[in-house]
Formats: sequence, C-alpha cells, structure tokens
Amino acid sequence: MAKFLSRDINLMGFQISHSNKQKLKPFYDDPDSMLPDVEAYASWLHPSALNSFDCIMKEAKGKKVVVFLDYDGTLSPIVEDPDKAFMSTEMRAALREVAKQFPTSIISGRSRDKVKEFVQLNNVCYAGSHGLDIMQPPKSCDKKGNEGAFQPAKLFLPAIQEISMELEHKIGETQGAKIEDNMFCISVHYRQVPPQDQGNLKEKVKSVVENRPEFRLTEGKMVLEVRPSMEWNKGDALNYLLHTLGFSNANDVLSLYIGDDQTDEDAFKVIAGKREGFPIVVSSIPKETKAWYSLRDPSEVLAFLLRLAKWNKSQASFLQLDYV
Repeated sequence: MAKFLSRDINLMGFQISHSNKQKLKPFYDDPDSMLPDVEAYASWLHPSALNSFDCIMKEAKGKKVVVFLDYDGTLSPIVEDPDKAFMSTEMRAALREVAKQFPTSIISGRSRDKVKEFVQLNNVCYAGSHGLDIMQPPKSCDKKGNEGAFQPAKLFLPAIQEISMELEHKIGETQGAKIEDNMFCISVHYRQVPPQDQGNLKEKVKSVVENRPEFRLTEGKMVLEVRPSMEWNKGDALNYLLHTLGFSNANDVLSLYIGDDQTDEDAFKVIAGKREGFPIVVSSIPKETKAWYSLRDPSEVLAFLLRLAKWNKSQASFLQLDYV
C-alpha cells in the first residue's frame, strides 16, 4: 500500500495523486442545531436561485444544460435515522422529468448502491462515496460507450474493511452510534448519540484513523467520515462525468450543481473556476460557501427542479414556433 501511495496514477486521462499526510479537519457544531436567523439570511450575499431563476436560465439559452445533485439534505431531508432518508414521491417525479431533458447525475457520500436504492431511477448517473465509485447507465448517460464502474480507490478496499471492523469493535456498542459502510467511505453517524457521549465517540474514531496516514477523517452534518487520503473529491467526479458525457472540451455547456454538504464545496469550486455554470448551496442559515446562489431546503430544490423542467419545455415550444 505504501508503494501505491507514493506515486501518482493515471486513470482514463485523469491524474490522481495520493497524499501520505493525514488530513484531519476540525470538528464543528452541527449547523442543523442552529435556528435560522431570518434577518441574517435575508442579508446573505447569495441570492435565492428561485428568485433569480430567470437570470440563471438566461445564461442557459443555446447551451447544453447538465445537472448535478447531492442526495442527503438536497433531494431528501436530513433525518435522525440515515436509513430512512427517503425522497418524496414529488421529488422523484420532478427528478425523473429533469433527467429526461438534461443529463443528470447524483454525487453522494453514500454508497452508489444505497443512493440508487433511494432514488429508484434508471435515467440518472450515480456516483457514490463522494465520487470514488461512479457508474453511468449505458446509453442514457455515457455518449462515449464507456460502461462499468470507475473506482480510483479500489486498492484501498482491504484497508477500509479492516477499519470498519475496528470501528465496530470500538464504538459498536455506543448508544445511538451507527456505522455505515459506503464502500470507499465509512460514515459514523452520531445524531442519536447523547450529547455527553459525542466527544468520547469522536476521540475513538480519531484514534482509529490517526495512525493510518493513507486515510483522512472529515466531518459533515452529525457524521464522521473515514476516506482514502487521495486527491479525488466531488469536483473531480464532476469533471470525470463531464468528460464521459463528452462535454469536457465543449464551450456551450452550462452545469448546475445543487448540494448542501461541505464536500459539495469542491464541486462548487470547479464550476466557479470554469465560470461555465452555477453552483447552488442548500442551506437554511447563512454560511461560508463558494456557491453563487442558494436554496433553503429540499422543498425549494423541488420547486427549482420543477421550474427547470418547465423552462426546457417552454424553450422547445418556442423553437417549434420559430421553425413554423
């Protein structure tokens, strides 16, 4: 493994580097526990994507729109039990309609199989483990004919399984703790852990990772995540998907990325850097982000997707009228 980590590998034209330095991000209080500050939100410098919808879509005219979405907190609400993060029937119908009209991908920290089980749509591209496990439906997504999963962290699997067993041994009996195997990412959910026990839980998880420089520990919304220490994130996954869709060198593409998690910031950064799309953060409170627009919660995401599908149909109607 050390030899593997000491060099760069090149997969399908994508350079992936591996760092032997462990990256531990500081732990923050759960933002969901904070009550929304209406006045602060109103003065936030990230305008509503719903209120600015016409301005956003004005830039999309004559371009190929590509849609990227996170799952938890974006297409489904954040819930106490991660196994019950079901999306609504209305959201699934809206997503199905959008995916009929635009190439649509979901990039989630969940395992690819788990998020597909939640979404239950075959016309969507799925990327699990924060983009470390990508599968495109044949025909409907990959215009270059590439099939099968893209898994740049495959060599980490044996070590990930060892860590999972060690975590089960150390924290398996902690009240409220839930260990979720996301294939290339191990998630430790502590939303249901009593507040007085959360600090001890975090220390135990850190102790499992701290002597494994080939892995890093990050924190999301009441979840700790153990991931390979490799330079691959949701931004890289976005670029990979654009490449396999045949859009990597196109200058007539507009990407929309909607997500709520800290890991989505890497994708926001890519889109903002290219200035060929719009990064949209989902948050009910003001927070630091690289996104340009915001939506408050999954209900506003639903409204945005419905307007997006309706907008495309109206554009098609205008084109037909012009042709006649």
